[in-house]
Amino acid sequence: MDIQLYVYDLSRGLARAMSQQFLGTQIDAVYHTSLVFDGIEYMFGQGIQTAAAGTTHHGKPMEIIPMGSTDLPMEIILEYMESLKEVYSAESYDLFLHNCNNFTNDFAMFLVGKGIPDHITSLPQTVLDTPFGQMLKPQLDAMMRPITQAPMPQPAPPRPYETVGSQHNAHIKNIPPQSQASSASTSDPSIAIATGKVNNETTLRSVERLLDLAKDRCAIIFFTSATCGPCKLVYQPYDDLAAETGDKCVFIKIDFAYAERAINGKFPHVRATPTFMTFLKGQKRDEWSGADPRLLRNNVELLLNAAYPPHPHLSKSVPTLLKQSQRPITYAKVPPLEKVVAKMGPTGKDPAVASIVAFIDARERFGAMEAPLTKLPAFAEFLRKSTTTLPPDLLFTALDLLRITLTDVRVSGFFAEEHKGATGTPATVAHLLSHVNGLGSSAPYALRLTTLHLACNLFTSPLFIPHLLSPPLSSSLVSILTTALLDDKHPALKTSALSLAMNIASSNHKIRMKKYTKTAASALPNESELDDSEQVELLASLLEIIGLDEPYCQTTQMALICVGWLIYGADIEGELKDLWKVMGAADSVGNLKGKTVDDRFLVKEVKALLEA
Repeated sequence: MDIQLYVYDLSRGLARAMSQQFLGTQIDAVYHTSLVFDGIEYMFGQGIQTAAAGTTHHGKPMEIIPMGSTDLPMEIILEYMESLKEVYSAESYDLFLHNCNNFTNDFAMFLVGKGIPDHITSLPQTVLDTPFGQMLKPQLDAMMRPITQAPMPQPAPPRPYETVGSQHNAHIKNIPPQSQASSASTSDPSIAIATGKVNNETTLRSVERLLDLAKDRCAIIFFTSATCGPCKLVYQPYDDLAAETGDKCVFIKIDFAYAERAINGKFPHVRATPTFMTFLKGQKRDEWSGADPRLLRNNVELLLNAAYPPHPHLSKSVPTLLKQSQRPITYAKVPPLEKVVAKMGPTGKDPAVASIVAFIDARERFGAMEAPLTKLPAFAEFLRKSTTTLPPDLLFTALDLLRITLTDVRVSGFFAEEHKGATGTPATVAHLLSHVNGLGSSAPYALRLTTLHLACNLFTSPLFIPHLLSPPLSSSLVSILTTALLDDKHPALKTSALSLAMNIASSNHKIRMKKYTKTAASALPNESELDDSEQVELLASLLEIIGLDEPYCQTTQMALICVGWLIYGADIEGELKDLWKVMGAADSVGNLKGKTVDDRFLVKEVKALLEA
């Protein structure tokens, strides 16, 4: 998908003609910019706004600059843009300090790995560097604000995901959105095509094919007739149920007015319409007649419950566990930056270091609004090189700079999608984690601690979550934190590792719950639970901490919450349950003596889950 920068002159030629006379310096234009892709124009004014390309009140752009192309799926782009709303709100707009050009610069950095031309972003400072510019600042801002913050004539929604070049939805274009995530998860593309919608069939062969496809799940047939008035009352409810249930059930509709006679021979006892017939794993289950939408819905729900028995944990009352905060634990403290850079020695003189330090300093002093993104690709390259240019005992300094910047959603979003193609592994973060993991317990203490804090901060961007719960990042994270969990010499390492475990377990729990709460369609591409073997490794380490004969403390509580999140809704026949049974986890948890009422309730609830 090609990205273009639309450049407008808000002064409509007046700046070029009169700037020298009034400001004492030549200015070619008062620049307003926007990014355009897939026919939509994205800009910042009254918050982040959209319009069909070229239809804004700014008229025709004075210049269109090709910025490059991106393979990122539209849902990833929209998720990142949503995070930018924290920084680019309507109230935060400032003509000189926080304007449309700052937005397009940050957005372009994410999309194509580079910002917009410097002469555009530097214009406000050029004006303010003149005596008249400083004097006229309030008047200029007041004059331009009605133009820059005017509402768009007709906001334009982004186009459907499949138009962006993302291939993960290509085989289910015709399936309603509610069922896309679950349909995409099936290994048989025929199921993806047959589910999430009503299949109108007229031949016995096609009906039998669909019933055969449903042998590992359930199916329902709606017998109707074009002349049946009551049947029309359940047409829409039937369509809605098909969309809601996704790939769990095959919905078939047979209109006797158009069906071949062979179908009558297959179902000779069906003499009235509407009639419904359900099948569970290939066997007929139920049959009823009548145009009652509520009865239809109830019977479909009973069918689904029989095909997919609800998890026993869902019937358990665990309010104390579920009320625990699932906000990511982060480490945002900024150390004296000059000392950090000084420790790097000659490596600290890299221009990328000076640039990122200036960004951090501006963000700390003035906030994100007055800290436009620096050249992040150059910083990423510096970080990758640092594993060879800095010795292990000083490598923590480079990682600490990354740790600090990751608390900015713009930066974490960039590093989350720093890979080739529509999908992939974030290159810089994967390199750093793999390097530290390779050092194992021999890594210097400062490096291990900084890496754990950095890893926690990765969770500030939802774009990172699918990567962090998938190999190779998940493998490195679990290995690094389990090594630290079992380190009895450094309490700070254990606490930091538990913070990372909380972030991982919480994210994993949220994804797992989507399949029980019918929100799987909101999942990001490739979003899935942590691999079973990694969940087992993590749970084993947490149970070892709980099994220690030590007084109940914050460490115990954090480990217990992590265990609760990891096991809640887990496969009742999976490896995770086998592990907690073998390790006697229910007894270990039951032996804990919580200090507060909430602690004791938490112990009771997690023990009940382990025994379910």
